[in-house]
Amino acid sequence: MACKCGGYYYTLNAKASFDRDLAKTRKFLLRNVSVIRMFTSGFFRSKWRSIAGKRRILSMDAREKSRSTILESSKDKRVPIFVMMPVDIFTLDASGCPRIRKLKALTVSLKALKLAGVHGIGVEVWWGIVERFSPFDYDWSLYEELFKLISDSGLKLHVALSFHSNIHSTHGKGGVSLPLWILEIGDVNKDIYYRDQQGFSNNDYLTLGVDHVPLLSGRTALQCYEDFMLSFVNKFESFIGTVIEEISIGLGPSGELRYPAHPFGDGRWKFPGIGEFQCYDKYMMEDLKMAACREGKPQWGDKGPQNAGCYNSLPSGVPFFEEGKESFLSDYGRFFLEWYSGRLICHADAILAKAAKILKKYQENEQTSVMLVAKISGIYWWYQTVSHPAELTAGYYNTALRDGYDPVVSVLSRHGAALHIPCLEMMDSETPPTYLCSPEGLLKQA
Repeated sequence: MACKCGGYYYTLNAKASFDRDLAKTRKFLLRNVSVIRMFTSGFFRSKWRSIAGKRRILSMDAREKSRSTILESSKDKRVPIFVMMPVDIFTLDASGCPRIRKLKALTVSLKALKLAGVHGIGVEVWWGIVERFSPFDYDWSLYEELFKLISDSGLKLHVALSFHSNIHSTHGKGGVSLPLWILEIGDVNKDIYYRDQQGFSNNDYLTLGVDHVPLLSGRTALQCYEDFMLSFVNKFESFIGTVIEEISIGLGPSGELRYPAHPFGDGRWKFPGIGEFQCYDKYMMEDLKMAACREGKPQWGDKGPQNAGCYNSLPSGVPFFEEGKESFLSDYGRFFLEWYSGRLICHADAILAKAAKILKKYQENEQTSVMLVAKISGIYWWYQTVSHPAELTAGYYNTALRDGYDPVVSVLSRHGAALHIPCLEMMDSETPPTYLCSPEGLLKQA
């Protein structure tokens, strides 16, 4: 078995024996879409708050009724295996419309997976394919064909509603962009995308700064996501809860709840760089200015940290990530990081609230119940430092002195969303000691 952090599930070697080394691999057989029994004796309590607005996001009290999905002990149960559909399964025909590649070979492969004991297939449902040419023009024909093929093979589905592009991560080979009509708007107004301090932006995902700004043919970004989810549910209602067992909601680049602080594929960042803050689009900066004014420090709203290094900096020698007067521990540092992470969590809160509302009627019936899933990123390098700089630039306000995953998990739990964490198979001993990595520590904390 093998796993890549950017993927959703394990890929299977047909020659591998599932019985061999079972004891050794038991803990790695969990699919990446993992439901962690997060609360065994009540829920986390947190004093965390976001200064991005008046609203507070608090961890749930143990007395509150939870809609969280808590799995029963799986000690004596089989763990269902899902296999991810290849990223290049789709291609564009001469007219620019997507179609399934190598249909006959795919059919044979699905039957072979079923015979091997695989439970289901993970499929990314791309916004850039379905609503490709114009607003509200949803074309589900490709997925109707694919889902029927999977269902006829006796396999289940995990569907990932993907509101991002993977053009950069696939180096242009088999990649899917954002909808073409979104790209046209972006050609005129590049501030609909995240920007770094140098003004560079890419079109992998819309900035959360436009979540509530009606720039997309009269709709906000949140309205676009909601309309897409509604269209999906209406189209595949007969599959939900029977063939479709899990629905993952994309919350950012690569479908993960994070900022694109470590853009791979375009040459700006290489591991183990700390990354850069991504808050320099027009709409994020306007929000930062308002937050600073509410705090009584309008001068804090002019820009992000100016002493935080660049994409490929290492923590040593970068003042913001050390412990001086102008560091992440300063009043300004705490203000900025609370705002930066708070806006990200509000983004997840808003999208998951809409998703949970759309799926509510299915959850009321056990026969049609479907698991809602949200994915966070596994930023494990520099985890053993005090400041956790790579996590901070990605939007996780997690340091040696502050738990940044409590508010994230609390939001997911409030909406009944299961937690998807990549890198479950990674071990500390397999990472370069120089870069103070700890994938095990990150998983244990979450």
